[in-house]
Amino acid sequence: MHTIQMSLWVIGLLVALALLFDFMNGFHDAANSIATVVSTGVLKPHHAVAMAAMCNVVAIFIFHLKVAATVGTGTVDVNIVDHHVIFGALVGAIAWNLITWYYGIPSSSSHALIGGLVGAAVAKGGTGALVGGGLAKTVAFIVISPLLGFVLGSLMMVIVGWTFFRTPPSRVDRWFRRLQLVSASLYSLGHGGNDAQKTIGIIWMLLIASGHVAQGGAEPPVWVIVCCYVAIGMGTMFGGWRIVRTMGQKITKLKPVGGFCAETGGAITLFIASALGVPVSTTHTITGAIVGVGSAQKMSAVRWGVAGNIVWAWVLTIPASAFMAAIAWWIGLHVL
Repeated sequence: MHTIQMSLWVIGLLVALALLFDFMNGFHDAANSIATVVSTGVLKPHHAVAMAAMCNVVAIFIFHLKVAATVGTGTVDVNIVDHHVIFGALVGAIAWNLITWYYGIPSSSSHALIGGLVGAAVAKGGTGALVGGGLAKTVAFIVISPLLGFVLGSLMMVIVGWTFFRTPPSRVDRWFRRLQLVSASLYSLGHGGNDAQKTIGIIWMLLIASGHVAQGGAEPPVWVIVCCYVAIGMGTMFGGWRIVRTMGQKITKLKPVGGFCAETGGAITLFIASALGVPVSTTHTITGAIVGVGSAQKMSAVRWGVAGNIVWAWVLTIPASAFMAAIAWWIGLHVL
């Protein structure tokens, strides 16, 4: 690919914008990691947030950079990527995140970013700028990740129900209050491992386009990896409290045993997706797992109206952020 001339201040501005998105991703998605452990009363909100933030950063030592590679080189044609495309993608994703955060809608930061990339790339190079394989994998997991979360969450609930059938409820509650600390930590690890890599992929793409990193290089620079994991951890630390209530109590009422099953089912889904290099939505995954746990008890335990509104947000995320990104690309073309 040809190297695109970019001034250092433009590169610095876009890296800062990417890290802002990463921070907002943690801020927006904090509820995914902590809603169940807070709503069941196992941890106070500030303790839960601190634990989740730490696990987000620790994930740097656990996961390979397969998701970053998918975002950086497997979503849009790297030959059309320039600072205007990156600017449009990030502004589109950030705008959609702000809108959904304001209204307390647990939408996907991941799909907002993918939608942003698609919108900016199509605005510049038409639909030929898209990489079909990587996008097909991502779009397929919009359905697969919540379904897998649902199946694993409900399966865990059934297994636990049969295993502890004769155990007094008070003892079960006491055990699972402790076990939920483990499951919430695992989910936070999965969250950090999958979501931080999306921003790593964007910055990697930018550095390749500007000639600062060779195309086809094995990994992005270490400073990019560290900055992205720290940024998402800081975002989680500040937490998106508007969304905690929706995730923790509005979909279904959870007890510690239900929280454990939802988080474990969700964590397994995230670990599988990260191993396959698929950028999935942690929001979709935990919502599917929570609904699975609720429906395993009884179908009426799930507030299907609330779940339905969340699904509508999922459907709208990619086209809405793509539209905003296309506008931002046009603005960037005249400003940057």
